[in-house]
Amino acid sequence: MAEAPVNRETLMALIPHQGGMCLLDEVIEWDARRIHARSWTHQREDNPLRRDDQLSAVHLCEYGAQAMAVHGGLLAREEGGQARPGMLVSLRGVELHVDHIDDLPVALDVRASVLLNSESGWQYEFRIEHAGRKLASGRAAVMLQPVAPPAEENP
Repeated sequence: MAEAPVNRETLMALIPHQGGMCLLDEVIEWDARRIHARSWTHQREDNPLRRDDQLSAVHLCEYGAQAMAVHGGLLAREEGGQARPGMLVSLRGVELHVDHIDDLPVALDVRASVLLNSESGWQYEFRIEHAGRKLASGRAAVMLQPVAPPAEENP
């Protein structure tokens, strides 16, 4: 991985998740196949995913999905465009190694790697760690909105 780090403000410009729903704080490094992001948002009491003052480990899937979205946005930006909107349609092989994550004292490391990048969608594998300990892993698929056909010109 070689690309320069990306701050929160820049990564929020790449994805639809804004404010508190943007769960990632920075991109440490990325290349055409992988991304490594970092987050401290699991510690925030105003994290919108918290319920009963806890943040369930199942929400780590959303951290992985947001890393995918940021990666897609970075790739599109590199080509001079924007990533098409998409919808998370599948989670597979998800493994959770903790029950909740709100009490973890240091940043989460969020990694995602491209398995498939096509015109219709993306598939990634993701892994989230805390201080080198694996918290969650799995695969996710996103279906992209179709490319709009060019508008017809009126004679």
